[in-house]
Amino acid sequence: MLRPQWIGMLLLCLLVAGVFAWLGQWQLSRAVDTDPLPPGATEEIRPLADVAAPGELIPEPVVGQRVTVEGFWMPGDFLIVSSRYNDDVEGYWVTGQLRIAGTDEPTSVAVALGWAPTLDQARTAAEELDRTASAAVRTPVTVEGRLISDEGPVPPPRREDPQTLTRMSPAALLGQWDDVEGLNVYRPYIASAEAPSPLDDISSPAPDEGSAVNWLNIFYAAEWAIFAGFAFYLWYRLARDAWEKEVEDLLDDVEPKEPDRPDEAAGAASAPEITPESRG
Repeated sequence: MLRPQWIGMLLLCLLVAGVFAWLGQWQLSRAVDTDPLPPGATEEIRPLADVAAPGELIPEPVVGQRVTVEGFWMPGDFLIVSSRYNDDVEGYWVTGQLRIAGTDEPTSVAVALGWAPTLDQARTAAEELDRTASAAVRTPVTVEGRLISDEGPVPPPRREDPQTLTRMSPAALLGQWDDVEGLNVYRPYIASAEAPSPLDDISSPAPDEGSAVNWLNIFYAAEWAIFAGFAFYLWYRLARDAWEKEVEDLLDDVEPKEPDRPDEAAGAASAPEITPESRG
């Protein structure tokens, strides 16, 4: 084990174990939130720009944060998302593109305006909202609601219209919006607190108060510690196997060679010695 190749292997294992230990420490640092939000912080209404930025994911502590933003509705971009539940009742959301006012570059955020129990009611509401937005050119409105993470786009059900939306995904909505060249879009969306008539308000209760400890990150940190220990164990097993083989080879060299067959050994022991006298 003190030979140069095994010392070099040990140094390599120390390096690998050091990297694993650093990764474990990094996971532990992320496992405990040393500056958690105070209870009820998500219920304080904050400007959207203070909570998130276009194109960025929102951190877990502010998911469900109540925000406010001012902008104007873009005509023709009121779309329907199916498979939406309001107090365990399945229905539809009517969504819109809110072009945010007062930005240097065109910026929009997707807004879920309200819920309808049937597709016909949702379509009627979307058409009415579109007529209102077309008549009120760039009339600013203030939207208040909860900021919620993107659900991610999914393909529409088989044999359905390719434009059918079943997930609230700003990325999927962006693909059906008009006038999007050079547009900055928020990745989360806003669930409006108040729905325009004839839609119902979206049921969006306050998020549960999360724990300051992330157990998944602690589990990952423990995994890195196990990997670091395995690096030393691997070095030990390889070095020990090589040492045991060398010892076996050494013992084979010093032990007397035994005859191949027992009968040959017995014959050699009982054979009479031949001398010149016996020949005469």
